Amino acid sequence: MIEKKTIRKLRQLDLNEFALALERQESLPGIQRQAFDQRLQEAIDYLYQEKYNKQVKGLIKRAKFRIPSANINSVHYTGRDLDELLFNELSICNFIQHKTNVVFQGFTGSGKTYLACALGIEACKQGFRTFYVRLPDLFIQKDEARLKNNGLKNLMIRYSNYDLLIIDEWLLDDILEDDLKFLFEIMKRRHDEHSTIFCTQFRKGDWHQRLGGGVHADAIMDRIVHNAIWFNTGNTNMREKFNQPII
Repeated sequence: MIEKKTIRKLRQLDLNEFALALERQESLPGIQRQAFDQRLQEAIDYLYQEKYNKQVKGLIKRAKFRIPSANINSVHYTGRDLDELLFNELSICNFIQHKTNVVFQGFTGSGKTYLACALGIEACKQGFRTFYVRLPDLFIQKDEARLKNNGLKNLMIRYSNYDLLIIDEWLLDDILEDDLKFLFEIMKRRHDEHSTIFCTQFRKGDWHQRLGGGVHADAIMDRIVHNAIWFNTGNTNMREKFNQPII
């Protein structure tokens, strides 16, 4: 029989999940006849699972996914030019450990954002710090950060250090020179250090011009395209086909 003061001490030590595991055991019939080491193992397993679930939930919440319900097992492949084997291999998230980038390129509505968010959620499940941002919103954050003391520096550090960064609407709008320099700094810092997923409507051959066609365009592309896995998500409008968040 676990004493109440023991449960209280566990909670004071911020071991609420362990206290709950012991209380849960006490409510089970015949628990007193169970061996101590078996009870301890079950309590530790419960503690681990609760801590893990809490960590993953926090990572997903902080990632700000556009589609937080995206599920790797709900991706639709039929009639779609999407490499199922390769995509499922990516869900293991070895590409993050290898600092590899991923590009989802296809027409609007073809499911780029859903696929990126599904991979991002798998990354969170494996403990990788992940963040989703639209490129136009990133530039707005840059302009706002410039008004704060060390704001731009802190923003640069933040976006440079995510294990996985998802940039949606990549190159959708024309990029100003100041935004281009900011983007180059982030790509330079992330290169060979972390992975980035890009969602774009534009083929690789269009990127250089969309990036201004100058030396910064060369430098940004050099840090992305030579170490990237490319997916063509096709031209089927998945949102229209399923009348739901595009998958």
